[in-house]
Amino acid sequence: MDALSLVPFYWQVAMVFIFGSIIGSFLNVVLYRLHTGKSLAGHSHCLSCGHNLTALELVPLLSYVGLRGRCFSCRSYIPARYFLVELLTGCLFVTVWLVFVGVVPILLAWLVVAALVVVAVYDLRHFIIPDELVLALLVLALAQNGYYLWLTNKSWLVVYNLLGAGLGAAFFFLIWHFSKGKWIGFGDVKLAFPLGLLVGYVGVFSMIALAFWVGAAVSLLLLLGQHLAKRGQLPLRFRRYQLTMKSAVPFAPFLIIGFLLVWLWQIDAIALLTYGG
Repeated sequence: MDALSLVPFYWQVAMVFIFGSIIGSFLNVVLYRLHTGKSLAGHSHCLSCGHNLTALELVPLLSYVGLRGRCFSCRSYIPARYFLVELLTGCLFVTVWLVFVGVVPILLAWLVVAALVVVAVYDLRHFIIPDELVLALLVLALAQNGYYLWLTNKSWLVVYNLLGAGLGAAFFFLIWHFSKGKWIGFGDVKLAFPLGLLVGYVGVFSMIALAFWVGAAVSLLLLLGQHLAKRGQLPLRFRRYQLTMKSAVPFAPFLIIGFLLVWLWQIDAIALLTYGG
């Protein structure tokens, strides 16, 4: 009997969540300093007054809540995304721990979700997907397929997964090509390949379908919320620019949501269509 089995289940969940939120705190540093020339080893500081943050100000989630989202020194607002990234990463780490079995799959999956959190938030902020993160996901996808090949000795499965991922990326390439980059960016084309390789050939269609469904639903909700806010029926504050049906919306977060629905919960888009029919 291993030592972890002696720990109550809810404490195991809590420890995994805390570990994930700590990783999320590090991901916030990566998001802020990526492509800025700043070292990841530098001391964290307030972006408004330059105050070096103390250990008590760097506790994931709790520091943000305790400080009420403000800098202790200058009282400037701290962007809510820092809290949300830590919360999201903690939740995803717990989900991965519950879904995957075995040390190697769990570690690989944690690395995958950490990279995806950075990709999603970075694309939302900058409308670009860093190539190094796509390359990292490709390495992880190949490692996952290599691991399962070692376990099952089914080389044909890896070949099918590569073909499925290639077809998924080709589909996005055609959209990018014929829309001349107006509908999706080329980064989405590159991102689709490692994600398709991770879900396998049986999950590529569902990943793509769910990504478009989620994207359409979120876009419509945002437009509806903006319309109600303008009429004073909804106390929400939207971005300074107005959303329209022609507004550019980063697609990577939707693609990642579609991926997670298939990768973690095996959602089958065809089964949903059949059930709906």
